[in-house]
Amino acid sequence: MTHDVVNQAPPRVDLNEYAINRALAEAVERYDAKWATAHLTEVGALVGRADFQRDAALADTNPPVFSSHDRWGNRVDAVEFHPAYHRIMGAAIEHGAHTSCWAEPRPGAHVARAATFMLFAQIEPGHACPVSMTHAVVPSLRFTPALAGEWLPRVYSRAYDPRLRDAKASAIFGMAMTEKQGGSDVRSNSTRAVDAGDGTWRLTGHKWFCSAPQSDAFLVLAQTPGGLSCFLVPRVLPGGDRNVFRIQRLKDKLGNKSNASSEIELDGTTGWLLGEQGRGVRTIIEMVAQTRLDCVLGSAAGMRQAVSEAAWHARHRSAFGALLIDQPAMTAVIADLQLEAEAATWTAMRLASAYDHDDDESVAFRRLATAVGKYWVCKRGPNHAYEALECLGGNGYTESFPLARRYREQPVMAVWEGSGNVIALDVLRAMAREPDSVRAVDTELASALGVHPAYDAHVALTRKLIAGVAADPSAAAGTARRVVEALALALQGAVLIRQAPNVVADAFVAARLGPDRSLEYGALDPGLPLATVAARA
Repeated sequence: MTHDVVNQAPPRVDLNEYAINRALAEAVERYDAKWATAHLTEVGALVGRADFQRDAALADTNPPVFSSHDRWGNRVDAVEFHPAYHRIMGAAIEHGAHTSCWAEPRPGAHVARAATFMLFAQIEPGHACPVSMTHAVVPSLRFTPALAGEWLPRVYSRAYDPRLRDAKASAIFGMAMTEKQGGSDVRSNSTRAVDAGDGTWRLTGHKWFCSAPQSDAFLVLAQTPGGLSCFLVPRVLPGGDRNVFRIQRLKDKLGNKSNASSEIELDGTTGWLLGEQGRGVRTIIEMVAQTRLDCVLGSAAGMRQAVSEAAWHARHRSAFGALLIDQPAMTAVIADLQLEAEAATWTAMRLASAYDHDDDESVAFRRLATAVGKYWVCKRGPNHAYEALECLGGNGYTESFPLARRYREQPVMAVWEGSGNVIALDVLRAMAREPDSVRAVDTELASALGVHPAYDAHVALTRKLIAGVAADPSAAAGTARRVVEALALALQGAVLIRQAPNVVADAFVAARLGPDRSLEYGALDPGLPLATVAARA
């Protein structure tokens, strides 16, 4: 009798993660992707299944293993994954989480692909790294039509083949930019490329972080006589020989365990110039912009997982004579966590929608807004995961429940593709060099004025901060984070006021922009419709 299990939440499995995610479904419809509802419902059912979630746990608890040589002493530089990882990768590729928006362009295609990506990343985030990079490489490949013609059909493929071999019909891409002496200062890279005289180059250098080294090909930065340039480096050369691609070790990371991140050596490695000599940053920045968007998507997906797990627990566990969700203190916490997740989700979908349009206004908007969103949403992720974890009490702190994994996972999105200061300074750079981007974002903010005095006051403050940066650029770096935070909150407020249900927008403005906002989740005005907001979790 002492081992009867009572007052514990049942497993949160076999739910359709799209159908019950009201914010995501509403945003998909709002941003021209209603046509993808059946597809997203299918994906939602898949990732909600117990066996898929079991695979997510197995991929994390059985991380990739590196082998430098085979049993006979041949150099192989192989990374071996648990079969669960390959099942998840195969499902994500099959359902177009990587390149469906490029392969099948139509109105709302980027939004539909973003939602697909988020559903998979919500349950298993580690595999999302190579999926994201394969998506993001497309605009960079287009700088060299001959390479695009060879590789784009492969990255568009819905087939997943993890084997490294010649003449594959599909391909997964990675990237290698940072070096140990420079980090985000990629122009200080010391990797060198020498023209081989046959249309190829030979690269020699050391890359400190190379994501997904099991990929079929990579974009790599290296110095040439013309300056820092971008190269396409395959793992297998035409004809079937292995390229020189020496994995030194896999990084032992805080989280993101299912994803192999490595340190590599290039030693006369064959590569093809992508874009122009000396324009490597310009070439690869197209890939970086897309992966920054995916950082926002991944963080928002993580927030959805965190708050949904917390709400599930609160709706099934009782204490002191009532369900946790019906107790005002817990209702406020769940509602506040949901506000954060909704703001992240709606912002992510708004950003994705900007990539569905190539008019000047959309291009200018996404240049600044993607960086702003990347900074803020990704920074909000870790503490959001912690607060959700705490809702489960001791259960949340154990590895048997997914929120411990999520808590370790969320910081990587803030670090990857530019940590906080790098992104904040990039925002200032965009503001100075591309004033059209400031006007485009301000147009978005202006579209929501006149509804909430607190929002109007915040926009006025934001505009004052922007004017201060323009007036004294030499002192701007010292206020970079303040400016970006103000912009991010204004952007989230504008999107919610214009697009989200009034109950969400009203509560967000009060909780994040109002005069009595708090530093901790759950300290909300009890007069707000907290139970209604919490129900959306």
